[in-house]
Amino acid sequence: MKVRKAQANEDEKRKRKKAILFCMSKDLKNIVLDEGKEILLGDLGTTVQDPYQHFVKMLPPNDCRYALYDATYETKETKKEDLVFIFWAPDNAPLKSKMIYASSKDAIKRKFEGIKHEWQVNGLEDLKDRHTLAEKLGGSSVVSLEGSPI
Repeated sequence: MKVRKAQANEDEKRKRKKAILFCMSKDLKNIVLDEGKEILLGDLGTTVQDPYQHFVKMLPPNDCRYALYDATYETKETKKEDLVFIFWAPDNAPLKSKMIYASSKDAIKRKFEGIKHEWQVNGLEDLKDRHTLAEKLGGSSVVSLEGSPI
């Protein structure tokens, strides 16, 4: 997933990913796509009204995940789009899972270009409202995230 500035046709735009989750394979040796855990740009406004809240609901409550989230936000000066790498490691996830995900984090990050921000999240209370992500993106200069005011 890469943030691209080039113009594309509408069909291609709809297939681009807004958010995607990755997990460890069953044998714990590979990082794979978490099947069905993605938000496409074409889903926005149809099956997904609030992409940020939909993304938060996709995260499993008792296991770790890696996520890429293509955040669209406005500062006082301009509109921006940044790719955020999120390491989801909830407090109640098994210790073994946390250790495996933590030790593999750099390997997956190296595979993606354009990651502007990294965020480790340890519970839903860190994600619940947009303010925390807005702070990661630009502090107090962020005035809206995904079209909703902060």
